[in-house]
Amino acid sequence: MASENRVVLASRAMSGDETRVTKISALDLRSQRSTECCLVQIHGPELGKKYLIDDSELTIGRDQHNHIVVDLDNVSRRHARVLGRGGKMLVEDLGSTNGTYLNDQEVLQAQPLRSGDLIKVGGSIFKFLDGDNIETQYHETIYTLTIADGLTGINNKRFFLEYLEREMGRSSRYQRTLTLMIFDIDHFKQINDVHGHLAGDYVLRELAQSIKRLVRREQCFARYGGEEFAVVMPEDGPDKARLFAEKIRKLIAEKAFVYDEKEIPVTISIGVAEMASDMTEPTHFIKVADANLYKAKKTGRNRVVG
Repeated sequence: MASENRVVLASRAMSGDETRVTKISALDLRSQRSTECCLVQIHGPELGKKYLIDDSELTIGRDQHNHIVVDLDNVSRRHARVLGRGGKMLVEDLGSTNGTYLNDQEVLQAQPLRSGDLIKVGGSIFKFLDGDNIETQYHETIYTLTIADGLTGINNKRFFLEYLEREMGRSSRYQRTLTLMIFDIDHFKQINDVHGHLAGDYVLRELAQSIKRLVRREQCFARYGGEEFAVVMPEDGPDKARLFAEKIRKLIAEKAFVYDEKEIPVTISIGVAEMASDMTEPTHFIKVADANLYKAKKTGRNRVVG
């Protein structure tokens, strides 16, 4: 690609009108930048993969000729590109069908990138890293991926299970109450079918961020899988947990989810369970909360059971 991307500079000679033409390669353009940069896929088929940006541009798309190939139906053949210009790195949409998003804002023209920015291309998300210590940033990003969900930004299933097992041991040891809430989005498949998977991703992300603001620091809020979420509440009894569950249910039912100028009705069903003395494994605890979630679904959805 470097040979295909050259900048031509023209200058007047001091002694006359003769024009001097100098060709500057992509390598010369890179020398204007004192730091390295890369993209890390934090959500999508190649989770955790790092792509160094060591050329004048890096293209992303479904076609095999792109620098980054994302084989997803909602990714265009040539979807987006990251390029260097004037000593800065920019992201640009290449006329894709579903658009390119920078920190959840659609990219309508080339936008400058800062370290930590998130670029969404179809069903994949890339984190842009820039600076003298991108190796350190990369390893921090990979560590975060082991405990956090790349799409929603909240804790992932692995972190949730470890946290729940630890709190169950603490609850049993000190005879303190522990409650678990499991909920999922009603008719989520229908949201994907009617509005598309990008709209479904938007709903998951917005819902997670809305609820995250209500969850206390000592509690654990996680994406359990797909459209299913969990909240672990140490030292909260069943009555207090149920009130909190109702607060969350009402928040989501009343919230306006608007994607592509269309409002999407969203409700959740919630199952709540209190840890019992015979529960020794997280799977036992989850099974009880899950059974109450199933009852909430069977009795009409958009409700709390347990």
